[in-house]
Parts: sequence; C-alpha cells; structure tokens
Amino acid sequence: MSQLKDFQVLRSLRVDHLELSRKRVQARYTAVREDGSEASTDLIYSYEADLFNPEDPADLNLASMMVAQIALNYGLFCREIVLEGLYDKADESLLRYMLENTSREILTGKLLAPNPFLKPGYQPLEAGRQKRYTQATLVITPEAKKEIHSPYPTPDYGRYAILSSGGKDSLLTYGLVRELGEAHPVYINEAGRHWFTAVNAYRYFKANEPRTAKPWCNSDRVFTFMLKQLPFIREDFASVRADIYPIRLWTVAVFLFGVLPLALNRGVGNILIGDEYDTTVRGNTQGISHYSGLYDQSRFFDNAFTRYYRQKGWHLRQYSMLRSLSELLIMKVLTKRYPDLQALQVSCHAAHEAEGIMKPCGKCEKCRRIIGMMVALDADPAHCGYTPSQIEEGLRQLASRSIKQIGSDAAHLYHLLREKGALPDTAHVRKLARHHPEILKLRFDSGRSLLEDLPPEVREPLFRILRQYATGTVIRTPKGWQGLDLDQHLKTQPKYTPYAVQS
Repeated sequence: MSQLKDFQVLRSLRVDHLELSRKRVQARYTAVREDGSEASTDLIYSYEADLFNPEDPADLNLASMMVAQIALNYGLFCREIVLEGLYDKADESLLRYMLENTSREILTGKLLAPNPFLKPGYQPLEAGRQKRYTQATLVITPEAKKEIHSPYPTPDYGRYAILSSGGKDSLLTYGLVRELGEAHPVYINEAGRHWFTAVNAYRYFKANEPRTAKPWCNSDRVFTFMLKQLPFIREDFASVRADIYPIRLWTVAVFLFGVLPLALNRGVGNILIGDEYDTTVRGNTQGISHYSGLYDQSRFFDNAFTRYYRQKGWHLRQYSMLRSLSELLIMKVLTKRYPDLQALQVSCHAAHEAEGIMKPCGKCEKCRRIIGMMVALDADPAHCGYTPSQIEEGLRQLASRSIKQIGSDAAHLYHLLREKGALPDTAHVRKLARHHPEILKLRFDSGRSLLEDLPPEVREPLFRILRQYATGTVIRTPKGWQGLDLDQHLKTQPKYTPYAVQS
C-alpha cells in the first residue's frame, strides 16, 4: 500500500520570469526533480486589447495572481512551491487557503478515489485525516506587501462578465443577462481541444454581441507539461479515455483570472459563472471532509472570491444565477426561451469539426445526458447537432449505462423518459426511474442555493423569468421539500451575505 509521501516527487515548482506588456502576461513554470534536473515551460495569457500598464504595480500584482493559479494543483507533489511576483496580504491569504483546500480535494478525489491515470502500485493509498494536507512549503518572494492601491474604475453593477464556454450553463446565463443588463461574454481559448466546445458559440457571439472577448491562454499545455513531470502518472495518459482530468482540480480560477483584467478595465460589477444546484456538494472520505472535487463550482468558491475582491478594493461580486435550478430545468429554460442560443450548445468530451462547425461525438457520457434531457423535455437533440443515429444510440446507452447527475436528478430524468416510452424497459431503467417532482422546481436550501447569495436588485427580475418555466418553488426543511411562496420570500429581501465568512 502506498503512502502520501510517495507522491512528493518534485524538489520544487517555481513560477518566475514574470513578463508584462500591454496585451500579454507571461511567466515560466520550472519543475525541479529530486535529482536536481529541471524542465520548464511558459504560461501565457494574451488579449486583443491593451489592458495592462507594465509600470503600474497594480497590474503587476494582477499578473502575478494570474500566473500563480495553476501551481495550486501541485501542493501534494512538491517539497516547495516558489511564487515570484508582486503580492499583497489578501493575495497571500487566498493563495495559502486555496492551496490547502485543493490539496485536500486532490487527495480525496484523485488519489483515494479510483483513477485510471495512476500507475499500478500507487493505489490503494493509506492517508487518513491530517492537520495539513499540502506537502509543499509555499514561498512567496519578495514578501507580500501590506496593500497595493487599485487604479481600476468603480464597478457598474449593471454590467455582467460571463465566463463562457459554449455549454448550456453559460448560454443560459447570457440569455438571462441579455434581458437584465449589459452582457460581456468572455471566452477563454485555452489552447487545447476543450476550445472545440466553445467555437460555435464564440463565432456567433463575435458576430452578434459587440462586447464579446476572447483571451488566449496556453494553460492546457502547462497542465500537460506538469503531468509529464509526475512519475506516478501513466506515460500514455493522453490515450486514456475518461471523463475526469488525471490530477488537476483547481481549474476554474485559471480562467477566472483570465477574465479579471477585462472586467476590471471595463468597470464590470458582476462576475458570473454558470453553476447549477448540484455543484455545491460536501463529502467524506476516510474521515476527511471535502467538496467532492467541485469546490471551484460551489457557492463557497463564489463567496470566497467576492470577499477577496472586496479586500482588494475592486468590489466585484461573483455568483451564479442558476444555483436554484437543476440541470434539467436549465435545459428547459434554454430550449424554451432561448432556442437561438441552445442551437449553439456543444456539451461533449470529444467534439470535432465537420462541415466547418463543431459537432458533438454522440458517444460520451455528456452527449447521452444531453440527448436524454432534450428528449425528456420534448425538444429535438438535432437542434444542437445530433444526428438521428446518435440520438438513437444515446437513448440505447442510457438504458444500460449511468450518467453524472446526483441521484434524484438522474432518477427523475429516467422517470420522464420511461413515461414517454423513450427508453427500453431494462432492469437498469426500472432501477433508476423514480418520480422527483422537485427537480423541475426552483429549489432553495441552506447548503446549496440561498437567495442571500444573489444581489438584491438581481433577484426579482431573475426569478420573474425563471418561474415561468419551473413547476413551482420549494425549500428544503428537516421534513423534506416544502412549498415556498416565492413572492413572499422575495419581499422579505434577505441580506446579501457573501461577505460573511462561511465554513
């Protein structure tokens, strides 16, 4: 049985040689092995407009935080992580907290859980609860300063930057914002195949939404470089077909910090990430509490960053408009209210180009889930690129293979499909299909979905739209789901609470 120390395979990971120009941020990642040999690669962010003043300490500070995020994935695997740049105390606090949190999440989600990317002999692992999970010493050089003055304009809370991907969540978020305020869709081109899912939507947005932006970042290449430095990862990792990343879990922040230079320069007041009800999850593995690998999609992540922005003097607000919606309800609103946007959706692990546009593979778990939801909603999967044979095969696969949804969501999807006669009557279908009417309702509960997480001025116009497609509103109580008077709930106007520290 392996020990956690067996995974500490690098002497150090250095992030240095920071270079800043008006449209570009660049830094070097250097992995130093235990034998002293080194390997390096460069991380780059580039933009279409001038966003940085290389002489301004605040821009150097922002650039330092941008290039540091990838390193937070490797706290279990190094003796030290050295970050060179310009940081203040708020930055240092965030970096240390997120490094430790990510180490715990990677331990429970990648090393203690089955992982096809690990070489034989590295699992099972004996770990258990520890006072500290990060094995690396974090060195910030020079020492973090007390404060760095923010030169950015006062944010306008009628402007919304949307972290966009071409998936259903960001498309629906854009559709909603288009009705509520000024939308700034930001598509991060991460220099890998993941960009394929965004191409169709980006091309449409570029032609029809003047505030669309597309920063370029080679983060995918840096992640691949780091995999090659870890001897416990299979050399053929690129050929392993799986619905998970081999090691990394701190990814949303890599893209989020790519959005911030645009948001700060444009005076945007809201940062929106499209996360639904089931992305705030608490779990326990071998006595270790964790967020089931979804921390950077949880409400806790949004609230932590909202507090960080306030400490920095930026006063941005980060949240999701979709936390009271299930994945199925998101699909319903998108297909019924914004069919023009749903036609652009590519939710697929292996999208490919055909006839000049990106097409879904029709074979992966995401594809069969999207096909199933659209059929359950009486929508046509062909609307977003699925062929008749792919639709037929997707439904056939659903009859025998599982999908990545929390139990009640999956059960209700299978219930709807079975009622429609869209699935064969297999033992798998009979086992999963259960009626859960709350799935198509707006759901509130103290752990996953709070009205208090939404700015007060957003709540009424947002739910005026969403309630048209939900079959009701419910709140979780010790006795289960109970009906909730949404009008009365909105009238009470609970205080906006993300600034309060939450566990």
